[in-house]
Amino acid sequence: MIKREESLKYHSVGRKGKIEIHPTKACLTPREMRLCYLPGASFPSSEIIEDKANVFKYTSKGNLVGVITNGSSVPGLGDIGPLAAKPMQEGIASIFKRLADIDVFDLELDTKDPAQFIETVKVLEPTFGGINLKDIKAPEGLKIYEELCGSLNIPVFHENLYSTAVVAIAALLNALDLVDKRIEEIRIVVCGAGTVGIGCARLLIQLGVKSENLLMYDINGLLHQDRDDLSEYQRPFVVKNPSLTLDKGLQGADVFFGASAGGVLKLEMIRAMNRFPIVFALATPEPEIEYEVAKSSRQDIIVATSSARNPNSLLDLLSFPYIFRGALDVQATQITDGMLLAAARSLAELARDEVVEEVERAYGFEHFSFGPEYLLPKPIDPRIFVRESAAVALQAIKDGVAETEIKSEDYQESLTVRLGTGRDTMRRLILRARQEKFHIVFPEGMNETILRSCSVLMDEGIAKPILLGSEEEIGKAIDRLGLELSGIQIVDPNHSIKFNTYVDEYFRMRHRRGIIRANAIDRVRHKDYFAAMMVHCGDADMMFTGLSAHYVDTLRIFLEVIGPEQGIKRISSHYLVLLPKDVVLLADCVVNIDPTAEELAEIALLTARISRALGIEPLVGMLSYSNFGSVDNPSVLKVRKATEIVKKKSPDLVIDGEMQLATARDSVIRKEYFPFTSLKNDANILIFPDLQSANLTMQSLQYVGDAVTVGPILMGTRLPVHLLQYRSTVEEIVNLVTTAIVEAAELKKIK
Repeated sequence: MIKREESLKYHSVGRKGKIEIHPTKACLTPREMRLCYLPGASFPSSEIIEDKANVFKYTSKGNLVGVITNGSSVPGLGDIGPLAAKPMQEGIASIFKRLADIDVFDLELDTKDPAQFIETVKVLEPTFGGINLKDIKAPEGLKIYEELCGSLNIPVFHENLYSTAVVAIAALLNALDLVDKRIEEIRIVVCGAGTVGIGCARLLIQLGVKSENLLMYDINGLLHQDRDDLSEYQRPFVVKNPSLTLDKGLQGADVFFGASAGGVLKLEMIRAMNRFPIVFALATPEPEIEYEVAKSSRQDIIVATSSARNPNSLLDLLSFPYIFRGALDVQATQITDGMLLAAARSLAELARDEVVEEVERAYGFEHFSFGPEYLLPKPIDPRIFVRESAAVALQAIKDGVAETEIKSEDYQESLTVRLGTGRDTMRRLILRARQEKFHIVFPEGMNETILRSCSVLMDEGIAKPILLGSEEEIGKAIDRLGLELSGIQIVDPNHSIKFNTYVDEYFRMRHRRGIIRANAIDRVRHKDYFAAMMVHCGDADMMFTGLSAHYVDTLRIFLEVIGPEQGIKRISSHYLVLLPKDVVLLADCVVNIDPTAEELAEIALLTARISRALGIEPLVGMLSYSNFGSVDNPSVLKVRKATEIVKKKSPDLVIDGEMQLATARDSVIRKEYFPFTSLKNDANILIFPDLQSANLTMQSLQYVGDAVTVGPILMGTRLPVHLLQYRSTVEEIVNLVTTAIVEAAELKKIK
């Protein structure tokens, strides 16, 4: 559960808000500034004067969406006004960028007058490639939407109206196939006659549902011909039917679409529905009926809700980013019903395909296949971006609203390259870690950052933390920080029933290393030793420590108690680096100062093993300041020899070196100067010749570059134990724990 304090800190820390603007061209030197502005910008302006279509060639218009609201109907909050709506707007701007690489200007208009709203957006049309309307009170929002659709020459989308509706239609297509019912024959009840309900009803009619078979209800009952309180947007769904109340309407109905409020759907209503009923409870934050409750009503039911916790999550983010991606890429002048249905059908079809390994890996290798509890692809499925965007773009061409055409295969390939995999990795790893339920021990149980990290780990279901220290003192710290850590395990080493057991075991392990029993007692009282013994004795799965100690001292404890795994000569480390469009592993960044050729080879092999555990096919670049024999120097020869050792030990591993980092990561350099290299694609594992170069590169990426670094993650230990760096943030600790859990779980299978 997201807590108020946590959210406020997230939004306010550092640069305020969630979005900023980055230039896409260099603008540093006087010459670049002249190119960027005057006189340089006058030349593309002249080209646009000659042909307006050139605006898409020389400006960002074609990838820029205006997300516009007046804050009059924000889900869960109501009419909060334009200022209070801005955090929501920045949030959706981030989602657009994150999921579909679409830039957004969020606009909050201080008006409730539809005419003024419409005129404001009209005069802004030259700025944008598309308009996304959001959180505007009905029926005014629907009037605004229809007026803008009819007057603008760019695509206009009403997110509340159609984003959920598209996803629900996709799920319905698959559910109907499973129960062998035809769209033309089913009877549907829509509960909720607001914006979402109207959007669902419109698409259902377009899909082929007969108008007389669609009953729509609001808080006053059925929308029928004798009511005088209906808007012009509700009247198209008026029917003549004696079932004036929801319970009557559901008798014998095939499908329930909920777009109203939590708890309105009762068990007896579901039991009165036709055989093989389909129930979609779309209300947020609480669905019309909880998933498990609905499932318990009868055995032949298919259920979906708006909650991400349940199977068949009808999440609107499965639709709107990709609908816009496809529309923008063909310069569509509008978003047609055909494009919306194409988006829905692409989602439905994707759910029928075999699920890719990276999705099942993220869910602990849970097997997914098309069926009553898998109507839609999982949100992390990378194919959604490609399939849905392409379906929308091709339908826009078919419907005659595209200003430019595409070739399907070429376009899909460009989409695959466009987004990359970098920032999706963490989301997949979190889902995977949740499957393991690892018990993680933190010796620094009183540390505020550790306590906040544990709160996130528990809330997200990533791990089960164990804190070392006084239960009373840790309890006071938790209360002072206002954290929700009920049920967390706290172990006081000084009063633990396992203390003597650990002392005996440590003494047994180290008595021929100069340790007497008194030494063993003193050391086990040390929280880091105690935690390491917990891992050694199987009372914890993993430990993390080092926020308040020098890593050399902590590493010494790891070596004493845990040591290297069998066959490994030296423990080493790697960092997982998440780039905007790629994932790279760096090694060794923490442990080995000047490794020998044999040690470098071992580091390379360990990192490749880790890469495979993360589902990344390893491509190893052995780095130096030399390219393939251009220099003969002891440090270069060491890397060259290490490369040869790895090739002999693992002939199937794609590895090459010695090479410069630029060579490892730039295909143009390799093709032009080193066509003989076995690295045909960019290296995703970079092995550095020494600690200094590795650590400086990692920190450069962390503090200067646009990268998220996760680590250090130790490799080659007998059991999983890890170091925390000074001043690690909560996010860094959570990411580190998540990644380490996944790696440990996968390596356990390999071993």
